[in-house]
Amino acid sequence: MSIWWSLHLRRDAASVPLARRLLLGTMETAGVDPDISYDLSVALSEACANAVEHGGGQGAGEASAAYRVTAYLDGEKCRIEVADSGPGFPVRRGGQCAHAAQPPSPTAESGRGLCLIEQLADHVHVRNRPGRGAVVSFDKILKWREGALLKVS
Repeated sequence: MSIWWSLHLRRDAASVPLARRLLLGTMETAGVDPDISYDLSVALSEACANAVEHGGGQGAGEASAAYRVTAYLDGEKCRIEVADSGPGFPVRRGGQCAHAAQPPSPTAESGRGLCLIEQLADHVHVRNRPGRGAVVSFDKILKWREGALLKVS
């Protein structure tokens, strides 16, 4: 058995806890281990907050006022994608957390989201879609509670 859902959300701060609660509720119902659910919900919150803050396009149209969240729970893995219509991420060569021009200072109030997602997920992929925004996708191997609905034997 598998579950997937997709949300089209307004770029508004109130949409972040909505997406997070839907993910947590889905994982609770499916029987995913609470620690895994928590990690993925924090990573989702960071990706959504990034889309809300930076995900607007150049124009004032409907597309720039929204972003999309899609979650797939299938077998032993959960994959989440957050797509926006913003300018994308600055191109930078390097290893992990290479999405920022410079690592955030210890006193910075923002700039840690993608690094946090990379710490919480097993695999993270960030890609720019020229003229159409950015997509942050991440996945994590699932652990299950005893008697879980979707547990893979």
